[in-house]
Amino acid sequence: MTVSKELLRELRKRRKVVQDGGGLDKAESRHKKGQLTARERIGILFQEGTFQEIGRLITHRARGFGMADKVIPADGIVVGTGYVDGRQVVTFSQDFTVSAGTLGEMHAQKMVDVMHYALKMGIPLVAFKDSGGARIQEGVDALSGYGRVFYHNVLLSGVVPQIAIIAGPCAGGAAYSPALMDFTIMTRENAYMFITGPQVIKAVTGRNVTMDEVGSSAVHASISGNAHFVAEDDQHAVELARKLLSFLPSNNTEDPPHRPFEDMDLSIDGEMELLIPEDAAEPMDVRLIIARLVDDEDFMEVHAAWAQNIIVGFARIEGIVVGLVANNPKVKAGALDIDASDKAAKFIRVCNVFNVPLVTLVDVPGFLPGIDQERGGIIRHGAKMLFAYASATVPKVTLILRKAYGGSYLAMCSQEMGADFVYAWPTAQIAVMGAEGAVNILYNKEIKAAKDPKALAAELTEQYKHEVASPYLAASKGYITDVIEPSETRSTLALSLRKTLSKRELRPPKKHGDIPL
Repeated sequence: MTVSKELLRELRKRRKVVQDGGGLDKAESRHKKGQLTARERIGILFQEGTFQEIGRLITHRARGFGMADKVIPADGIVVGTGYVDGRQVVTFSQDFTVSAGTLGEMHAQKMVDVMHYALKMGIPLVAFKDSGGARIQEGVDALSGYGRVFYHNVLLSGVVPQIAIIAGPCAGGAAYSPALMDFTIMTRENAYMFITGPQVIKAVTGRNVTMDEVGSSAVHASISGNAHFVAEDDQHAVELARKLLSFLPSNNTEDPPHRPFEDMDLSIDGEMELLIPEDAAEPMDVRLIIARLVDDEDFMEVHAAWAQNIIVGFARIEGIVVGLVANNPKVKAGALDIDASDKAAKFIRVCNVFNVPLVTLVDVPGFLPGIDQERGGIIRHGAKMLFAYASATVPKVTLILRKAYGGSYLAMCSQEMGADFVYAWPTAQIAVMGAEGAVNILYNKEIKAAKDPKALAAELTEQYKHEVASPYLAASKGYITDVIEPSETRSTLALSLRKTLSKRELRPPKKHGDIPL
């Protein structure tokens, strides 16, 4: 039996309606704004010819106020699977050219269907968010759709990587979906994300604000911390998503895509020592340390513009994928504050669920003091870091570069918090507080009574550094694995990482821990 030409024409006609979406005029309008269409975004994400669409002929059910005769091709969203660098990935891409990409019952169902597929197959999700919000005409069906999407975001959490690309508006309840995902990428010019926009804020508070002030990529990347990356355009956003995937496994039962070097380079790096300032009070540029530590100076920093007093991101060391956490003395002296604690804790937990080893570089004077920090809950937020490190069962290697004082020493993954190896440079100082502060408290009266207070204070400070805060004292008590030369850093960490890849650590059976949120 052959298929009649009439039936084939009907099939091709229906496919063309879906393929054209909102039409050439609307597509051209997107291009003029520097945006791609939903299908064009998918086209550059996947290897050519590997995308298979799911639910292509699904459309809205003819119900609701003013909806009976309305045609919504593919219900305003394209979903399916394809290959990225040889690995299967699922996607949904909201189509703003069709009813402004608004979410209705079947639109949401297509999202849920492909998320369920990702869960069954154990493969990552890359979601393109570009929508005018809930489809008002569908009422509670649209609200129910959002609820089902959020529920599946949570089901996928910790099982497969979820990456959201905000390439247009993402307003109201829709903004909670990317917030529930692992990473959010926003395009610099056309992306907006907010719960209440300028009009609502004006109506409720009387305050005039712009769209940029409320939900631009700049706001979310540097102030709210909701955006992990800012892309120059749609193409760049996809490049960032692909690079992220290159560091992550397809699911939580797999190891990351390590590419261990067959012949490890264990030579010393004499230039590492040149990066350490002669004056211990001078801030050290930890990014230069990271560049010499990782392969090809290739470090993918996460949340680069937010909470810059701590640095987190992905790299490889002798081919082994690692998540790096480092204090940044160039900002707030590297002290931990509320935002830095949140940023680090989130990143640590992502690394842990996806089996990415953690490398921690420590140069921290303490938690940031101040009434705003205390009232803002620095105790609770700082505890998130302690919880994240202590609960992480991946390989954990810590290097103390210089300062490691008080509770921040513990919060940066000390041996007591479960580090497998803890190394220190000879420049390290480990104590309850800095030498100057400790001497001032312990010997205040003696210093004031001395003939030369400054000389006595300096003498006692040096004595404290050598007798109390010395890395050799910590090493002698077993708190530090070894004190190493800076030139040995890369080779020492590379060996330690390679040897801990087989790590298996069992924890007491429980539903989950109660992280201080």
